[in-house]
Amino acid sequence: MSVAGGQLAVSIPADKVTLEGVLELPPQPDGVVVFSHGSGSGRLSPRNRYVASELRQLGLGTLLLDLLTADEDLDREKRFDIRLLTARLGQAVRVVRGQPSTRALPIGLFGASTGAASALRVAASMPKDIGAVVSRGGRPDLAGDELLGRVIAPTLLIVGGFDREVILLNELARDALTHCQRELVIVAGATHLFEEPGTLDQVAQLAGQWFSRHLRRHTNVNP
Repeated sequence: MSVAGGQLAVSIPADKVTLEGVLELPPQPDGVVVFSHGSGSGRLSPRNRYVASELRQLGLGTLLLDLLTADEDLDREKRFDIRLLTARLGQAVRVVRGQPSTRALPIGLFGASTGAASALRVAASMPKDIGAVVSRGGRPDLAGDELLGRVIAPTLLIVGGFDREVILLNELARDALTHCQRELVIVAGATHLFEEPGTLDQVAQLAGQWFSRHLRRHTNVNP
């Protein structure tokens, strides 16, 4: 990691590629939230950057990163390769856990679109490391019922009121999350990308409240 303009530029080795990200920590953070972007999105996504900035105002660190390289992102199959995205997100969590500035902090995962599936798969496979999960307009159903049933981290599913098909998929995923505290919140007047005035503000507020509540209760067992 190297400091650049008050931010930490993160390079994460994964397979034969290097993933680029930006880690930002407020003074005395209560935790750090790692973002898992959806297909066609990355660390420069204006929606996730806005949510991340709001989380930092609440005392939470954030890691925005690209789970695919620029060339890989042109490949539609890789965009929807949940196993690949899960493996890389898991590697990002391990890097956060291995850094002196963040190793003792509880970790949350914020997944958007297909990134929600990889976030929940990581939560299922790394239960001691993940303290909370939030999905925004996500496809948690792509994680699969078996793995959803293994998630113990408190999970918040946020869906736009006009995103009717995704609402149904999130209802199914919520019902499959049988071993954790879970909640489905529908934001009235919002479509899939939460582009309507005020709707992304609601996402940020809901996510901030969820992470603040649950990460402060989560103790890292491997400091």
